[in-house]
Amino acid sequence: QVQLVESGGGLVQAGGSLRLSCAASGRTFGTYVMSWFRQAPGKEREFVATISQSGRTIYYADSVKGRFTISRDNAKNTVYLQMNSLKPEDTAVYYCAAGGKIGSSRSDEYVYWGQGTQVTVSS
Repeated sequence: QVQLVESGGGLVQAGGSLRLSCAASGRTFGTYVMSWFRQAPGKEREFVATISQSGRTIYYADSVKGRFTISRDNAKNTVYLQMNSLKPEDTAVYYCAAGGKIGSSRSDEYVYWGQGTQVTVSS
């Protein structure tokens, strides 16, 4: 029903910025809640940010508030994660997910997942 492909990851110096994109296929992108999760080596997958279908409801993990911004463009079937003031602890594989409840931070509530994109922040 929907396929997700992340892009925009890479290696960046601490304090720098990256913008991740998640491109979705399918005609019903606008009906899905979209979220970003991340997973660092040796750690469990953790919630980063979520955005409702209309974009009116947005939540962030405390660790990224004030630094990251989630947005979506339903006409382009794309969700974005703008990451500023990056820290080494932001290093992880970042995953795009679709289909959770509005405002959900639980990975087990999402139906569709991308393959992930690596973000590495050097100190």
